[in-house]
Amino acid sequence: MSTPADHQPHHAVQNWLTTRDPFSAWLGVIVEEVRPGYCRLRLPVRPEMLNGFGMLHGGVTFAAADTAFSIACNTHGRQSVGLTVTIDYLEAGRPGDTITVEATEASLKHRVGVYEVGIRNQDGLRLALFKGTAYRTSTENQAATSPQDNS
Repeated sequence: MSTPADHQPHHAVQNWLTTRDPFSAWLGVIVEEVRPGYCRLRLPVRPEMLNGFGMLHGGVTFAAADTAFSIACNTHGRQSVGLTVTIDYLEAGRPGDTITVEATEASLKHRVGVYEVGIRNQDGLRLALFKGTAYRTSTENQAATSPQDNS
């Protein structure tokens, strides 16, 4: 049974990406919390995510941050797409880490949203800082309007 809260854009985006984003599913991200302008997810580091130096590959860190950014910027009912992103790697993730990725809206205007994404390990050590700028299209977010596919 669905509740009125299930029909809020941020819940719809979470459900949409959980069921229809094969890359994030393959990556293994676990969405923990979504609300307007915000997303927190978790990612356990697996052996195949390590680079040749035995540290978490920067591309994995970037991909997890990009996923959180994508969810956060699409929680307002309008389809949003990334314009620009930057990432600063501060510390290396290690085998066995579980990283937490937290995207927070820093600014939301009619056409542009800016998001700060922090990436930390299970001990709270900051691994990276990601900043994303999203263009907010005039298109209603398909995730917020499509019926749920329960198949």
